[in-house]
Amino acid sequence: MTAHTPSTEPFRDPQLPFAKRIDDLLSRLTPQEKTAFLHQFAPAVERLGVAAFRTGQEALHGVAWMGPATVFPQAVGLGATWNPELVRRVGDAVSREVRAMRAKDDRVGLNVWSPTVNLLRHPLWGRNEEGYSEDPKLTSAIATAYTHGLRGEHPTYWRTAPVLKHWLAHNNETDRSTTSSSVRPRVLHEYDLRAFRDTVEAGAVAGVMPAYNLVNGRPNHVSPYLAEHLRTWTEEELLVCSDAGAPSNLVDSEHYFDTHEEATAAALVAGVDSFTDHGTDSSQIIGRVRGALERGLLTEADLDTAVRRQLSVRFRLGEFDPSYDPHDATGEFDTPAHRALAQEAAEQAIVLLKNDGVLPLAPDTRIAVVGLLADECKLDWYSGTFIHRSTPLEGLYERFGAERVEFAEGVDRVRLKTSTGAFLHVPAAEGAAEEVRGAEGALDPALLRGRTDLPVLTTDATGTELALADWGEGVLTLRAPDGRYLSVADDGCLRASADQPGGWFVQETFRLEPHGNGHLLKHLGTGRHVCVSADGVKVADEDPEVFELVVAERGEEAVARAAAAADVVVVVAGNDPYINGRETEDRTTLLLPGQQERLLRAARAANPATVLALVAAYPYAVDPAELPAVLWTAHGGQAAGTALARVLAGDVSPAGRLPQTWYAGDADLPGLLDYDVISARQTYLYFEGTPLFPFGHGLSYASFAYGDLTARVEDEAVRVSFSVTNTGDVTADEVAQLYARAVDASVPRPRRELLDHRRVTLAPGETAELGFEVPLTAFAFWDVAQDRWRVEPGGYELLAGASSEDVRLRTTVQLDGEPTLPRAVLATGLAAAGFDEQRGIAIVDRTKVSGDAVTPAGPEPGELVYHACDFGRGVSEVTVEVAGEGTVELSLDGGPALAVLSPAAPASGPYDYVSLSASVAAAGVHDVHLRLRGPLRLAHVGFSG
Repeated sequence: MTAHTPSTEPFRDPQLPFAKRIDDLLSRLTPQEKTAFLHQFAPAVERLGVAAFRTGQEALHGVAWMGPATVFPQAVGLGATWNPELVRRVGDAVSREVRAMRAKDDRVGLNVWSPTVNLLRHPLWGRNEEGYSEDPKLTSAIATAYTHGLRGEHPTYWRTAPVLKHWLAHNNETDRSTTSSSVRPRVLHEYDLRAFRDTVEAGAVAGVMPAYNLVNGRPNHVSPYLAEHLRTWTEEELLVCSDAGAPSNLVDSEHYFDTHEEATAAALVAGVDSFTDHGTDSSQIIGRVRGALERGLLTEADLDTAVRRQLSVRFRLGEFDPSYDPHDATGEFDTPAHRALAQEAAEQAIVLLKNDGVLPLAPDTRIAVVGLLADECKLDWYSGTFIHRSTPLEGLYERFGAERVEFAEGVDRVRLKTSTGAFLHVPAAEGAAEEVRGAEGALDPALLRGRTDLPVLTTDATGTELALADWGEGVLTLRAPDGRYLSVADDGCLRASADQPGGWFVQETFRLEPHGNGHLLKHLGTGRHVCVSADGVKVADEDPEVFELVVAERGEEAVARAAAAADVVVVVAGNDPYINGRETEDRTTLLLPGQQERLLRAARAANPATVLALVAAYPYAVDPAELPAVLWTAHGGQAAGTALARVLAGDVSPAGRLPQTWYAGDADLPGLLDYDVISARQTYLYFEGTPLFPFGHGLSYASFAYGDLTARVEDEAVRVSFSVTNTGDVTADEVAQLYARAVDASVPRPRRELLDHRRVTLAPGETAELGFEVPLTAFAFWDVAQDRWRVEPGGYELLAGASSEDVRLRTTVQLDGEPTLPRAVLATGLAAAGFDEQRGIAIVDRTKVSGDAVTPAGPEPGELVYHACDFGRGVSEVTVEVAGEGTVELSLDGGPALAVLSPAAPASGPYDYVSLSASVAAAGVHDVHLRLRGPLRLAHVGFSG
């Protein structure tokens, strides 16, 4: 390293603190330059020697979108490892590859948009694959580990700068830019904020990205929580980057503001620092900011605040100190260590759900591996491109020998016959180059287009046999014999051109629609039907072709043949990450797609020794009763097949654990838009039914004994210890889990709640003594009466075991805590959103800037209950702040209405509140019941007299 010669500009002096250097550089920028910095693609300032900078590099489980890179298991699979140290090493490897790729391609950014810390509240969420767990504690543990790996270990300079996604309460793709998540204060603090808070406080987070949705009626991109909560959790400057197109949504789809100038100003003031909008074209955002400045909606000081936060990240990344940046020469890419780590992560992510003794497989086992995913290694929207890949079939070939493994994919082999008697024909693509989608990298892969250099489908007398796979709900893919999928390019022509289904707008999916004696073939990407014309097969708005589906072989037939000839059948089922569940599309059911269910039944009927291996980004509701073994793994990245084969063979004892509840059926699920996990009894924390497989579940080829549980309260913590002994005959990992339950809580509390866990490797007969220090704050809940955290006095049961339901040891500790006090309604009144119970209520924005109000969620009346309200010696008047039209009925303890208040005339707008008063007589402590009728907003209730 050569000695640095300080320049005349203080911002280039590495001996000065970052804050002073940022002050200096900021003072040198013109208002026009500062404005330009607010867009995702900040231009260079050549007169100062400042380079261009872009926020945003996807890196959820490997470097994404920029071409070949090491591909690790999906995020939900990393969550299933329950191994923060492993995930830290994965983050470290990903950040090193980011640096190595950037050295060769400056399109690769260092501000990485990952991890996703949205909680997996609902298993039908389309982006389930991106999160770690339904539990805040586990999510933050894994996310903290990943961000520390991404950041690097240097005390000053960061290898990459992680941004957490997606702030806040975001678990639905359906109408995601217009729906509002109604989040009561307890859920906000105890659930949704908690994963973000713990991760930010751990010190390796550079910023957050707000989500598309609204929370309590207000878009996340103008959320007061950014200032009220996020920025209070750390002394570091945090860079808030908008989601793509979300600034424009504030006007265009949400209609929250009348003009883009107002919307942009409001987002900037609320805390958004970088605007991701209109791709690389910054002119729209620049124009909106200038318009807001001219109208007095913004000041230059507002710009300074946002630009300062961006510069803080850039200084931490070493941009201005290339001679001192310890990461500048990082060149580790696709190394043997990274390949081994990808395999280790894939192995640790596999969860053994059931095993009646059929696993592990003996070395001489004759295996049939069947199913739509048996010879697949799938990528998702946030993957890089494979350098290496291993499918389950390839992994089993490698481990057991090709001579002992039979394969049947289970697709239907079909030809499509036209109304003229001809058949669809796939012309030979002689001399065509092999292309893999995304191999060249793209700043915006949504702009990638399909191939037009291959021949268009035609018709002839014999046709081409196609492999038809039904991924559920009638969504089909059709694959030519050369392995290419039928796809539609911009010219509307059908070609066998795609290596896999994929892209932002998937062009490889179809649906057969009954029509007369045949079927229309609808292309789902364009919404048009397939027609046959003189110049080939294409999609069009008119003259659709009526096809007869001629089946040469059903997939069940091939599966049954292979299964009958084997000792053991491995059915590999699950999802394609681009179909029926992904970003922009929620799932509709927990059930396996019908075709895969039929393949499973056919295998089981031909051979009772059938193992189900689910390779999926989601939980499924499957019936395991007649299956001797069931495993689950998320899409496991480049080493998925090798990892699965090694677990099946017993080379590795499975030790993954479920990061979310697997429900027995759709009837167990609340509505997708019901974010009140307490009232709806969602997740393992509150679910009172019998799950198919519980949170934390996972089996092993070994057995483990738990003992010697002790717990003592001292120094603001509960110190817990217990032992775990491997009583089996193989070395294996165990994930020991510690939960707590409030014994006599005054409010609904979790049935049990994860406090901590430890993944340990134990040889046969080996014992590990595990110790946990649990801060007393972990036992607190958000007291809506006092609007703060409170530890309630009383007993807390500690439960140690192998899952949330497999409890091996338990003991109870007594905590002093703070006593429950009645609500001092004479002094503070009742914040409407601070209820204890509700039915049919939605929380909405009190104003566009801050505050909450409540309103009926639908046409029926909404009801609210506020427990233990202390009226002292008595009150004589109640006052409500309301907007809109309707009525507020007040009663005590469920009795008759004591007061009915209604505005004399409707307010002119939803934020035009009026105060209404009525006489009421109450003394002592009572539960207050409110019933709201009509489209009325209630913000506050006060008492006096």
